[in-house]
Amino acid sequence: MKLEQITVRHIKMPMKAPFTTSFGTIDEKEFLLIEAIDQSGTVGWGEAVAFVAPWYTEETLKTTLHMLEDFLIPILLHKEIGHPDEVSALFSPIRRNCMAKSSIEGAIWDIYAQQTKQSLAQALGGVKEQIEVGVSVGIQSSTDALIELLKGHVNKGYKRVKVKIKPGHDVEVIRAIRAEMPDLPLMVDANSAYTLNDMDVLQQLDAFNLLMIEQPLAVDDIVDHAKLQRKLKTPICLDESITSYEDARKAIELGSCGVINIKIGRVGGLTEARRIHDLCKENNIPVWCGGMLEAGIGRAHNIALTSLSNFVLPGDTAGSSHYWYEDIITPEVIVEDGYIRVPQTTGIGYTPDMKVIDKLTISKKVYQ
Repeated sequence: MKLEQITVRHIKMPMKAPFTTSFGTIDEKEFLLIEAIDQSGTVGWGEAVAFVAPWYTEETLKTTLHMLEDFLIPILLHKEIGHPDEVSALFSPIRRNCMAKSSIEGAIWDIYAQQTKQSLAQALGGVKEQIEVGVSVGIQSSTDALIELLKGHVNKGYKRVKVKIKPGHDVEVIRAIRAEMPDLPLMVDANSAYTLNDMDVLQQLDAFNLLMIEQPLAVDDIVDHAKLQRKLKTPICLDESITSYEDARKAIELGSCGVINIKIGRVGGLTEARRIHDLCKENNIPVWCGGMLEAGIGRAHNIALTSLSNFVLPGDTAGSSHYWYEDIITPEVIVEDGYIRVPQTTGIGYTPDMKVIDKLTISKKVYQ
């Protein structure tokens, strides 16, 4: 394929409800939507997941736009690409900026899948026809409100619930949940809010039969996580610490975790995500696909990735209606009794809804 035109749209989507974590509250999602067209007229779509502020990683919406416009798009335009895996090598001179790289690499994978008459899941080597789905719940105004929300998600069939924690909002909250819902498949996510000085608090979480504790320590750490994991019965899941295959390899060798959360944007794209998946499978480390409050395009990519065999834990790819009044794809992503069917049609398996996209677009620019 040879990309002849790339359109970057700045989208703003209002959320149904605010989403609160240890680093802040989000009530609308701004992101970049990538539309790439090759010389045959095949159109591929990608989504940039960086937030407007550097809460999660150092990347933001504006840094992503800068990287796309000044570096990544010039590298790809009019370049002959035989396979999407080649994009990683083309981008290798550019340090980090994983979310920017992932956004346009995803569009190339979409084009490739269409041209080879495969679904994106099949192109990646996926084997599942449906995936189990969990849901992520932000910090609520009260524990009672949180428990009522969790019960509602369980009634909808979600296979696992993730609850956000932070210092002062942790052990007693989880104790209250367990008192009401002792058998709930439950995990907690700290978003790097703790240090080794909080060892006693984190050890208390062992009493609650959690699936995992996600990223309790610093965003760039694998050494202290290894020290902490040796003191915990509950598996640590690494998220922000894993930005590449090499990060995953070192974390596994150090014993820093028992689970890895793979986010396509955080690791730089589908090619690197698949490499990490394969590494974890070889080392008996289960993986799952985390969410970045994606709209429909990003959600479609997550579904395709989760069809790979070692995604044995439910991910955060909840249905469209969980977050959005209306999504940017048709049909919207639907969860049925805790499962999402993996599309079998070519490409990402969903059609961008241009009417909704145009309504939500703040600005756009075409590169040729």
